[in-house]
Amino acid sequence: MKQLFTILFICSALISQAQKKIIVDGRGKGDFKTIQGAINSLPDSSATARVIFIRKGVYREKLYIEKSNIILQGEDRESTIITASIARDEWRCGHTDDWGVATMNVGANDITLKNLTVTNSYGFDFKQETTIACASDTVTHLKKLTKNGHQMALRTLNATRLIATNCHFTAFGGDTVSPWEVENGLWYFKDCIMEGGVDFYCPRGWAWAENCTFIAHGGDACIWHDGSKVEDSKTVLVNCSFRGYDGFKLGRYHRDAQFYLLNCRFAANMANQPIYRVATTNIIKWGERIYYNGCKREGGNDFSWYQNNLPAGLTPKDITVNWLFNNKWHPDRQP
Repeated sequence: MKQLFTILFICSALISQAQKKIIVDGRGKGDFKTIQGAINSLPDSSATARVIFIRKGVYREKLYIEKSNIILQGEDRESTIITASIARDEWRCGHTDDWGVATMNVGANDITLKNLTVTNSYGFDFKQETTIACASDTVTHLKKLTKNGHQMALRTLNATRLIATNCHFTAFGGDTVSPWEVENGLWYFKDCIMEGGVDFYCPRGWAWAENCTFIAHGGDACIWHDGSKVEDSKTVLVNCSFRGYDGFKLGRYHRDAQFYLLNCRFAANMANQPIYRVATTNIIKWGERIYYNGCKREGGNDFSWYQNNLPAGLTPKDITVNWLFNNKWHPDRQP
């Protein structure tokens, strides 16, 4: 009996510890002043989610998330800001991969982000073009850094199952939101704002975006997809809106991709340009797979290329989170 009580006590303590929120407050009124400090304090693994609650403030940090089952929850989306200034071109001159290229670098599974603004400020801070020494450039050993280069706010590496709700991901340049795991990537975004340059929302694998707003600052496309490893992989956008500079383009791809856009709304100044294939030497095995239903342009005058064209036998009601993830993952049921 004594052993049973001991086991129950330990289990209760572990559950209590897992459910306890860690408080981050940059003014020193929480458990930690930095988000990275709170992440580092956690055990490497946990069967249940660990909640890190981040109070309002500007946190000038580059985050490395290498521990699974973590919820980063901001107090208020517009007032809980994580920001760093990083040019991908500069980073890759001294590093062999993208680990560390973003404001938020995720290398773990089952990560949830809530009520946060995540910013890569490089393009907004930009003053003038600079040429730097770059060992990885095999021709000139130089690299020119520009305002419009790749600037990632969120980048995953060897990770899957990420949820973001009510978050704002912002950069001026390309690849702002880069959840990249083409074979196993499962990504879920809801009620988020994403903005940037070319391909600023560019998931690989399976991705769901619902009630999201996309804002183009420049570049040749807002959205991009890579589904080249598994024929079933796809990106689904439901009830999303798109706006940006005059003549902004909706999307593109240069590897096998599969797009579904349902009930999306396009600004009147969007270009009359379908989601298009970039000239590429890649072999496109499964052809063009770009589908629309119920999409509208502000002010009417809809373009013919996004008329309803779902595959035969598939209705809008069939296109659900469970359908996308083949009932393997249920992010919409998470608390």
